[in-house]
Amino acid sequence: MTEQRVIERRTAEQPPDLVEPEFERDVNGNSTSPKKHRWIWVLVAVVLLLVALAWYERRGTDPAAKGMMDMASRPVLVSTAVAHQGDIGINLNALGAVTPVYTVTVTSRVQGEITQVYYHEGQMVQKGDPLIEIDPRPYQAALTQVEGQLAHDQAVLNEAKIDLDRYKQALDRNAIAKQQYEDQEQVVFQDQGTVKNDEGQLANAKVNLVYTHITAPIAGRVGLRLVDPGNIVQANSTTALVVITQLEPITVIFSIAEDQLSQIQQQLRKGKKLTVEAYDRDERTKLASGTLLTLDNVIDPTTGTLKLKAIFDNKDGALFPSQFVNIKLLVDTQHSVTLIPSPAIQRNAQGAFVYVIKDGQTASLRSITPGTTDGTNTAVQGVEPQEVVAVNGFDRLLDGAKVMVRPLAGGGNGAAGQSQQQPSSGNQSAPSETRGGGASGSNPGGSSR
Repeated sequence: MTEQRVIERRTAEQPPDLVEPEFERDVNGNSTSPKKHRWIWVLVAVVLLLVALAWYERRGTDPAAKGMMDMASRPVLVSTAVAHQGDIGINLNALGAVTPVYTVTVTSRVQGEITQVYYHEGQMVQKGDPLIEIDPRPYQAALTQVEGQLAHDQAVLNEAKIDLDRYKQALDRNAIAKQQYEDQEQVVFQDQGTVKNDEGQLANAKVNLVYTHITAPIAGRVGLRLVDPGNIVQANSTTALVVITQLEPITVIFSIAEDQLSQIQQQLRKGKKLTVEAYDRDERTKLASGTLLTLDNVIDPTTGTLKLKAIFDNKDGALFPSQFVNIKLLVDTQHSVTLIPSPAIQRNAQGAFVYVIKDGQTASLRSITPGTTDGTNTAVQGVEPQEVVAVNGFDRLLDGAKVMVRPLAGGGNGAAGQSQQQPSSGNQSAPSETRGGGASGSNPGGSSR
């Protein structure tokens, strides 16, 4: 009791901040002091600080780390292009198939042995050129026979006409009965019918003789040889002797979505001839240029598309029958718009943007509104003509970053070279009907991968 009173009195006399905490007991019953734990934590903090200082000093002397820091501080190497004012076409894209205007499968109309094949495989022929010869001798003999029969029947007719004249004179003298004269008159009519029938047979024999000489019905390219001399062909057989395909001119049939029909009809009502261009599979090389010929009369309800046909002169033979081509139909043209290369356009969560190079040293991120694109150039709002934009280097390019313009292969800087590469014709490169296109996007920080 005496000790307890002394402790309570000391506690009451000391301020609350100076009261020593009670001792804690560990699992073994030994008392531990909080001051001991506090010194442990201070020691740990000192050790961590020393480790951090050592790592920082080592990083400063590490060549790889130095190189990364130097690289981050270097200007970004980019190529540039100059925005320019020009015209760009509004195009509709489609996949088409080259279709000949005429394709003729030649068959035999008479029977006989093939004696001659005049054409070579893949040869270009003109209308009337000889193709195949069928043995004409049987048909020449038939023609001679019909000619002989016709001569005989004509002689019989002439004899009947002479008799009719005699009967007419006798009837005028009342030497014969009128019935006898009328009977002779009918004999003349019968002989006239016989002669006319012979004339028809003669014409048929002449036609069959002509059919033994098969000629090209149209101008075009013949296919691979299907028959050889010595083969026997049958009359009116469905077996083809030769196939001829017209190449000049040639057409392309393609389909568009029904939603795009109104754009075409508006231009056709104005009497405009719409230009159609055909590109290869890679959509980079233009094969031919033609005009829209006609529209189909019904929309396919299963696909919601309408077929269109375009015609091409094809003087150089660039289009080949049944070839698949990419079609670009020029519907309208926008004039005096600002054009920049399509690869310069990037995207992030806020929309499309470009990096405008100021004074050739600093990149400035600027939001834009893309418009019509032809695959190479894109019409944009938000960039003025003659401003310089970056077209690559987006993986390191940031807003406000220092840049260095990459020189082109022919000398000069990227801005000058790019601005002269493509005039704004609206009919360049691959077909792609887009309104507001651009390159693949990037994040707000400007990095694009």
